[in-house]
Amino acid sequence: MEQNTNKAERFRFYALKLAKKQQLTKNTFSLELEVPEDLKDVFRFEAGQYIPIKYEFGKQEYVNDYSMTSAPFENRISLGIKVNSDESSVNGLISKNTGDTVWAAAPRGRFTLVSRPHEFRTILGFAAGIGITPLLSHFKNILHHEPRTRLFLFYGNRSSDDIAFRSELDDLVEKYGSRLQVFYFLSRERPHNHLFFGRIDEHKLQLIINQILHLDDTDEESTIWDAVDEVLICGQGQMIRALANACYENGIPKKNIHFELFEAFNEDIFPQEKEFPLVENIEVTYRYAGEEYTTTIPDNKNRLLQQLLEEKFPVPYSCKSGICGSCICQLEHGDIELLENEYLTEKEEQSGKILACMTVPLSRKIKLNFDII
Repeated sequence: MEQNTNKAERFRFYALKLAKKQQLTKNTFSLELEVPEDLKDVFRFEAGQYIPIKYEFGKQEYVNDYSMTSAPFENRISLGIKVNSDESSVNGLISKNTGDTVWAAAPRGRFTLVSRPHEFRTILGFAAGIGITPLLSHFKNILHHEPRTRLFLFYGNRSSDDIAFRSELDDLVEKYGSRLQVFYFLSRERPHNHLFFGRIDEHKLQLIINQILHLDDTDEESTIWDAVDEVLICGQGQMIRALANACYENGIPKKNIHFELFEAFNEDIFPQEKEFPLVENIEVTYRYAGEEYTTTIPDNKNRLLQQLLEEKFPVPYSCKSGICGSCICQLEHGDIELLENEYLTEKEEQSGKILACMTVPLSRKIKLNFDII
């Protein structure tokens, strides 16, 4: 996802060598970066994480986040990248050749799972298009480290020619066929089985539950869906919202539904269930990139981040949906309500960390610090 350019100031970038570039489909590529020995510790990562990449296009600097497709045990960093058009800034990165320098920051992100190698687990993955990248890292890592875990991947694309990483997924199925099943869904090409035609949404999920996850060979008294421990979802915001809510409505606890956005999304993933008292004329003071800013927002009908952006104030952001953590800051004064988010840990919340995109002010004065993260 392309980032607010101010975000580049918050990272330290390192020069890595482009070791390998491969075109997978008409508009998706795989890049492998070579990490020198003295930077191995900097670039250690967990399955599901991403790295920020800095590059130039049209004499302008961009910072994009790209998920690793490699698993940590593979001791390499491979990325999946999609180019949407000839005008897309990412062409500035794709135009690089093997041996060229790529500027990368340390791995980030919390689209991760705790490994449980001694447990019997069932994990589902839902991906659309380039959203397969962090799930590929997860699935390889889980298959390698968790011999008792079974996985089901539901992967949507427009056509069979658009399926990125298909050969790698097919190799995993061949190697781990007793524990891994992959189902491909096509929205603009009719497969033989009508079940696999169309986008993966809440309606398709119900068919998946009833027609694929209905019989469990390991327990005749329950279904595979009943045994699901974790759900991983990666794609566009509308898809994530539809599937996350459908999973929740079908009995999966919210804490077991994990998602990663590949675009800005200004809406809540789960619907807001609380109402808040109206507060008007709220004075907001905050520190960001060494500068102090003060403004007065009219009320608390909208989230704090959204109101600051509407007034053209510089603030760090990316997804605006409580997932990426770009707008994390310290609440130094005031009362707020922090809505449901996928990023902050309980310890961080207790220490006063908040996400501006998920913050509803409840007092007339609010003071934040984005430089303490």
